[in-house]
Amino acid sequence: MEFTIGGRLEVRITPADVGKRVSVRRRTDDGGTGAEFTDVVGVLTSWDNGVLSITRKSGESVHIVESSLVAGKVVPAAPARRRGPAASFGELASVTARAWQPVESEALGDWRLRAAGGFTRRANSALPLGDPGLPVGEALGRVRDWYEERGLPAYVQTATGAEGTQELLCAELERHGWRREVSAEVRIAALAPVGDLEADVRAVRLTREPDAAWLARYQRFSTPGPHVLRVLGSGPSVWFATVPGDTGDTEGPAADPDAPPAAIGRCVVDGRWAGFMAVEVAPEQRRRGLATTVMAALARRALDEGASAAWLQVEEDNEGARALYDGMGFAAHHRYHHYRSA
Repeated sequence: MEFTIGGRLEVRITPADVGKRVSVRRRTDDGGTGAEFTDVVGVLTSWDNGVLSITRKSGESVHIVESSLVAGKVVPAAPARRRGPAASFGELASVTARAWQPVESEALGDWRLRAAGGFTRRANSALPLGDPGLPVGEALGRVRDWYEERGLPAYVQTATGAEGTQELLCAELERHGWRREVSAEVRIAALAPVGDLEADVRAVRLTREPDAAWLARYQRFSTPGPHVLRVLGSGPSVWFATVPGDTGDTEGPAADPDAPPAAIGRCVVDGRWAGFMAVEVAPEQRRRGLATTVMAALARRALDEGASAAWLQVEEDNEGARALYDGMGFAAHHRYHHYRSA
């Protein structure tokens, strides 16, 4: 990371650069004889009273005392992607929202308040994709009131790590006492290679609605009700994949109509995009390639409907899923976060 001009380190950022992506080097020594340095890259979200705040692409906020700076510069808003389809944050934010729709929603300026009886944070959080038409503090008060009226905790979903994401809003939420609870990556890939994965997709049954067996495998179906089915069924073109459970015969697997499925998945086709969700495999059936089989079957159906690009969301601590999606060619586009009101 080069900060020098003519061999000299220089701080080439000012408070006027708030909102821009910057790279800084700061001194981290504790008063000892040897100075140590740390580099930080992210969006400069504030510079007040001698303290800089920088939000990294992970959503982490770093606070830096101005006097510890030894170098700094503005850097490009987002690095060029090396693989996967081209996509803006705005396009992906809209596509992912259409694939997981709430039961109830209301506009707050360009923000969207969403509720679905508490079933998942995505369907029960404010989606701020523009100007709420009010000062942020006042808008957050309206968000709190709206969710309190429905007996739900107040959440705001934000994003970081790509051009046009919401680092400034994340910092504003923290200043108002909201705390980040869950973060996940939104990953994208070309769809055809997913459909070309080596898998026996003949074992996969595709339906337009989830049946009782599919719901029995779905881990989040702990509070059954019409609101759950409405969220699961929402989207332009929705498909559910089921790999039937095995009898355990030594002759080979055979469908047992009374057994929970060995694996399930959900896909929403929306124009050029195919979104993959709820890919789950029974614990005793893992390491047999069933997740790959489900993904390949859904991808082939999405290709038949004209899709060419794929997206999915994976929580940052799900190492198994991250490794699987790495192998399929999925790369991180941005991260999203849920902030909860204190």
